[in-house]
This record gives sequence, structure tokens and C-alpha cells, in this order.
Amino acid sequence: MHSNRGLSRRNCLETMSCSWGTELWDQFDNLEKHTQWGIEFLERYTKFVKERSEIELSYAKQIRNLSKKYQLKKNSKDEEEYKYTSCRAFLITLNELNDYAGQHEVIAENLSSQITAELTRYTQELKAERKSHFHDGRRAQQHIENSWKQLESSKRRFERDCKEADRAQHYFDKVDADINVTKADVEKAKQQAQLRHQVAEDSKNEYLTYLQKFNKDQHEHYYTLIPHIFQRIQEMEERRVGRVRESMRVYTEVERKVLPIVSKCLDGMTKAAESIEPKMDSKQVVESYKSGFEPPGDVEFEDYSVSMKRAVSESSFLNARGESRRRSRSKLWPLLKRNKLMSLLASPRQPPPPPPTSPSPDGLLNGPQSPQQPKEPLSQRLNDFMSTKHKMHCLRSLKRGLSLKLGTGQEDYSHLPPEQRRKKLQAKLNDINKDIQKEMDQRDALTKMKDVYIKNPHLGDPDSIDPRLEEITQSLEKLQLEAHKFEGWLTEVERKLLEKGSESQRRQSNHFDSQGNTPLTNNYGQNRESPDGSYTEDPSTETTMQFKSRSTEFDDEFDDEEPLPTIGTCKALYPFEGQNEGTISMAEGEMLYVIEEDKGDGWTRVRRNEDEEGYVPTSYIKLFLDTNAKDP
Repeated sequence: MHSNRGLSRRNCLETMSCSWGTELWDQFDNLEKHTQWGIEFLERYTKFVKERSEIELSYAKQIRNLSKKYQLKKNSKDEEEYKYTSCRAFLITLNELNDYAGQHEVIAENLSSQITAELTRYTQELKAERKSHFHDGRRAQQHIENSWKQLESSKRRFERDCKEADRAQHYFDKVDADINVTKADVEKAKQQAQLRHQVAEDSKNEYLTYLQKFNKDQHEHYYTLIPHIFQRIQEMEERRVGRVRESMRVYTEVERKVLPIVSKCLDGMTKAAESIEPKMDSKQVVESYKSGFEPPGDVEFEDYSVSMKRAVSESSFLNARGESRRRSRSKLWPLLKRNKLMSLLASPRQPPPPPPTSPSPDGLLNGPQSPQQPKEPLSQRLNDFMSTKHKMHCLRSLKRGLSLKLGTGQEDYSHLPPEQRRKKLQAKLNDINKDIQKEMDQRDALTKMKDVYIKNPHLGDPDSIDPRLEEITQSLEKLQLEAHKFEGWLTEVERKLLEKGSESQRRQSNHFDSQGNTPLTNNYGQNRESPDGSYTEDPSTETTMQFKSRSTEFDDEFDDEEPLPTIGTCKALYPFEGQNEGTISMAEGEMLYVIEEDKGDGWTRVRRNEDEEGYVPTSYIKLFLDTNAKDP
């Protein structure tokens, strides 16, 4: 039998088809320990998969939060950034990352449902099955042990009875040989010996019976019951190992199934990165910030040597002091009140009229008159006043202050540079056209509904749709008028941009044709942007409209400025009618306050009251300089 088991073991190792009932017939306790370890291993692996699932969920959540954190918010100030290819690529990457997080959620869900839940349920079933198998094994062991006990008990009884029968036989032989013993005693000893022999024989038969029974039970135990029980335990354990193998395969397949989608997400990120175009972004920067202005031309030469030829007057000291005060005020002229600024900008440019030859009444009536020259427009005076770079910057600062105080949100976007204005107008026009199309679609739908109601009155009242149709018609008319208005502005801007483009090409061609001899041209009228980005399309009309339409706000801002101090008084020697801009009329003998002396151009600046001041010919008045004089 042992040789057969050795041969079976060798075959088991060669064919890997082993039977625990044959090979491990005496390892019941070790099999019990091994199967318990197998269940603990299964529980440990289940816990591992559960923790991996939790990690995947946590990772997916963190990835989603990261993607959401950097996503573009609705109505965000950063929305303009996504016109660049790099920003759009980043947005695509965030979307792909969100899908990538979703795949990790799928991994976690599949691990939990296909492995963790299944193994947990299977473990409970495995524990119950193992308990049943080992219960049957213990019962079989208990049966063979009881059979062995019965055999041992019958054996010991047979041995005892044999010894007693042997002693009874020896006693009988002794008694039978003794002549002194009576026949009755001999007969009694004989009967006792025979009885003991019969008892021993019965014990022998019982022993043989239990021996046969035990051998049968033992053979059945080790060759039938135990192999059958161990075979079921072996099958149970092999199913457990196979379940672990299947779970590990599912563990990898769960992740392998999402790899194509994860790969697509990564491919999307790569494609987004490859879609970044530095040149296109550079072009977009130009589209975003291009103003449409032309670069400034050459600065004109300003001849200051003319003042050197002027003769020194008797009041040269006062003139120098007044000149210094005027220069200091010219740096701060944007802070003056509007009427001061207007009078400064509108100062007389022609020489003053000569005084009358005689003070006769006729002479006074027909005498000194201001030269009847055509009034120069305020815009031209502004441009002349801005002939120096310093004054141009002052005006820009003034315009910037106006735009910051009064706002630059004009409906026609005229506060923007030409190119930006064109884009804003085009975008606004596109929005209006979308609204028009939406209203037209609603009108068509309501018209069809009304036709249906007319054909089928039971569905509804056709007249109930008329108010809504009238409302849509009015809305359409309003939108069409607005679209026409913006189309006009857009056409005007595009025309001016086209003209500027042609002029720029012509200027460049003239520049290159002159072979370096660039003509001295004044381009300040074209470069009309301010540091805050405000823009004036036409300097003459825009400046005038700004000063006229915003005079109230302008005055409110600079009302706190102190008026120019008086430096004396003067008496009008002759009447003067101030017909030119910047001059003030006066009657003969009228007393006026002097606020600026003659600077060599023949004009003196005087004031009648807080609201009336201007220039008068110096030869028409008599000066009384007094630094303690006060305003009227």
C-alpha cells in the first residue's frame, strides 16, 4: 500500500493532478490551517482592492477639482485671454483632464462592483462551505475513533478472559492431580475451567467481530470518506485560488478597458499642445491692441530767436516777471477753469489796432476798430497752441482727465482707436443681427400658429396672437434702426481706415523717394490718442463738442481754482469793441483790472468781473500798476 502511495505521489508531481485524499490522508489538521489561511488571504486581497478603489476615487476627485479650479468662469474678466491659441489649448487640456478623471472614477466603480463586492460575498460562502466540509471530516474521524475504541475494549476483554481461562485450567489440573481433593471439588474446578474457556471463546469471537468491523471502517475512512471529504476541500480551495486568479485578471482588465479612453484624453492634450501657434497669437495681439493710428511725423523747428529781436520796454522787469508767471501757469493750464482755458486758447493772434489820431467825437466814433479778420476756429487755435511737444502732452493729460471723469462709454465707441472701434462696432452689429433673426423666427412661428388657429378655431383664438405679433414687429423695427445706425458708423470707420491706409502708403513712398530728406510735417492731428486709450476722430469738432457738451462737469471740477491775481488797474483811453475771440470790449474812461501785462505783442489782459476777462490793445489804456489791487 505504501509503495502505491509513493507511486501516486510521483505521478502527482509529474502530472500536477494530485488528490488531497490520497496524498494528504493524514494531514487533516494542516489542511484545516491551510484553508483558514486561504480565506484570510482572500479577505486581505479584497481589502487591497477596496483601498485601491478608494484611492482611485480620491484621485479622480482631486483631478476634477483641479480642472474645475482652472476652468473659465462665466462672465469672467479672463474670457478675453482665450482668444489666444495657448489659452484655448489649456482649456482643451482641462476638459480632457476632466474626462481623464472620469475614467479613474470608472476604474474605482468597476473594482468595487466586480471585485470587492463579489469577493466579499464569495468569502462568506467559502467560510460556510469550509465549515461544512471540516464538520464532515471531524464526524468521520469521530466514527473511526469510536470503532477503534470498541476494538481495543473487546481486545482487552478477550485478553483478560483468556488469562482467567488459563488460570482456571491450571487450577483444575492442580486439583485433579491432588489425591486429597474430593471428587466434587475436582468437578467444580473442571466446570469453572470450562466456563472460563467459553467466556474466553466468546470474547475472542467478539474481538474478531470488532476487528473486522474496525478494519472495514478504517478502510472506508481512509479510502472512501476522507478522500471524498478532502476532495471537496481541495475543490473548494482550488475554486478559491481560481477566484483570486480571476479577480486579479479583472483587476488588470478594469484598467486596461479605460486605457483607450485615457489614451484619447492624452492624445487630445497632445493635439491641444500642437495646436498652439505662436505666430497666430502674435497676430492676435496685434488684432487686440492695434489702434489704427499712424506714427507721429517729424517735429517742426520752433524759432525762439524772434523774441531776442524785441526791443526792451520800460516795463521789462514786469514783463519778465509776468513771462515767468505765465510760463509757470502754462504748465498747469489743464487745471484752469474752462473760461480761463477758452480765453487762453482764444487769445488774439493779430497785432492790436493803432490808437486814434485825435480824441474828437468823430474820431472816437469812426476811429479805432479791431481788424475785421475772419475768426479762426477754436480747433485751429487748439492745434496752434499744441505746436510744442510739452503743450501737446498737456492737452493729452487734459483729455485723459476728461475721459476718466466723464466716462468713455459712447454708444458709437468713438472713444476707442479706429481699429478697436471697428471691431466693437462689428461685434455689436453681429449681436443685433442675431437678435433680429431670433425675432424673425418668433414672428414666423407665431404667424404659422395664427394660420393654424384660423383654420382650426377650436385650437385657439387667432386674435390672441396679434398683440405679441405687434410687439415683435415694434422690436424688429427698433433693432433694424439700431442695426442701420451701427452699419453707418462701421462704414464710416472702414472708410477712414482705408483712407488712412492709402495716405500712409503715399507718405511712405514720398519718404523713400526723398532719399532720406523727410519733409517737416506736423502729424499731431493724426496722433490723437491719450494715455488712457481715448481717441478723438476729428480734432476740431470733437474738442469743440467736448468743451461745449461737458462745460458743466468741467467747471465743477475746476471751480475751486483761484482766479489770476490782479496786478493793477487801467483806464480806457478810447472805446474798443472786442470782436475777435479772446478780446473784451470797453468804453472810454472805464476802469478795468489788469491781470497780465503786455508781453511785447501789443495786448494786455484785463478783467471786468469774475466772468468777464479778455485782451485789449495796450495803446488804448493807461496802466496803474499796484500789487495790492483786489478783484472787483
